[in-house]
Amino acid sequence: MKQKRIDCRTTRLTLVLVLLASTYATHAQQSLPAVLDQAVQYYPSLKARQAEVHSAEQDVKTSTSDYIPRLSVQHQYTYSTNNSVTGSFYPNGGTVISPSGGIRADNIYDGTFGSFTSALLEWNIVNFGKVSTAVGTARTALAASQAAYENELFQHRVQVADAYLLLLIGEKLEDIQQSNRDRAENFRQVVSAGVQSGLRPGVDSALAEAEYAKANLLLLESHRNEQARQLRLLELTGVLGDSIAIDSMRFYTALPQPVDTAVRAWQRHPALRLQALRWETTQARSKAIGRSFLPSISLVGAAWARGSGVSNTDDQYRTDFSSGTRYQVYNYLVGISTRWTLTDFAQIRHRYKSERYRADRDHEVYNEQALRLQRQAKEAEMQYEVAREQARTAPVQLAAATQAYKQASARYASGLTDLPTLLQSMVVLNRAEADVAIAYSNAWRSLLMVAAAKGDLPVFLNAINP
Repeated sequence: MKQKRIDCRTTRLTLVLVLLASTYATHAQQSLPAVLDQAVQYYPSLKARQAEVHSAEQDVKTSTSDYIPRLSVQHQYTYSTNNSVTGSFYPNGGTVISPSGGIRADNIYDGTFGSFTSALLEWNIVNFGKVSTAVGTARTALAASQAAYENELFQHRVQVADAYLLLLIGEKLEDIQQSNRDRAENFRQVVSAGVQSGLRPGVDSALAEAEYAKANLLLLESHRNEQARQLRLLELTGVLGDSIAIDSMRFYTALPQPVDTAVRAWQRHPALRLQALRWETTQARSKAIGRSFLPSISLVGAAWARGSGVSNTDDQYRTDFSSGTRYQVYNYLVGISTRWTLTDFAQIRHRYKSERYRADRDHEVYNEQALRLQRQAKEAEMQYEVAREQARTAPVQLAAATQAYKQASARYASGLTDLPTLLQSMVVLNRAEADVAIAYSNAWRSLLMVAAAKGDLPVFLNAINP
């Protein structure tokens, strides 16, 4: 009766695993290059970086527009009194209204209409390099934004490739645990038959049942890990669905070749180029701040016309709208203007020094990044060679474990050895199968880390497509 309950639970567990596995078999297999293309197209972080590049492009256009002459036009109708006195006034930052009006002994508080139309053209013809420096700074910032996008793209492609390899090893380990469970089930049936016939002690049946339960737990654990890696890869592609089917390609049929350690590709690493451009941007910004103190020489031209309810011939006072809005006088102006706020020197000098210190900071960060990339490149190459050697050695372990399992099975069947010895050989065989899969995966992942450290993903992609 107990055996039947266990068989029922086993059947239900098998059905659950089959149903779960079937949900992942509905899509066509995708190769790694196809998954990388999908990630580049849809991942939100990359789209955000692209938006920053477009924003920087507009900043360049904005700074370039300072070369264009500025034309301002205005027109106004007013209703106001017309009283004034002689003397000057200070506009106080544009908060004081111009006190134009008639000068007379008595104030007249009846309002009159007025009109004023003007056009002002101002062209900054000499700026001592202020505009060109600002444009250069904007263009350097654009290059830095583009480098930031390229670095983000490179790092994300590396993450996707690593997640792809992790999912492959997850699927491989699940297959290995499925095979281990099948061995345990067959073994359990053989032992149960022997116990029922009286050829084996009852304790063998309990041990076989325990090994079968353990195999089921290992299968469930490997399936859980495979599902989690499925979701991680889907997240990195930017399209979070239910499943993704991937192609094992040649990751378990061949090992990658040794890499060329003589090429110092890390010097062209996207992260290092990004930091170099950040340093250049800070330098350009400090130069622009320094030149902002210099004066500007502008060519100006203006024309204006005014109307008023007070006649400019006999000082007659009219309050109707048409009299006030009809132009009475016309003027024009042409000339050259310059403005130089000398007291800004102290403030701009401190801002310039502050930006120079930021440039020094970015330079040292660049040096730190270069040291880190050199170390990562050497470490990745070392780990890659070790991983390749492990991958060449792991099949030897598997062959020995397979032979040991076959011999232990034959000896147990003939009664020459006990059950714990056979179970130990099963454990060793299961571990050896997993070690081969992990060793091959680690060899390819190590090559990926070499490519990541060198900043050259084709080192990895070319190896999977010889």
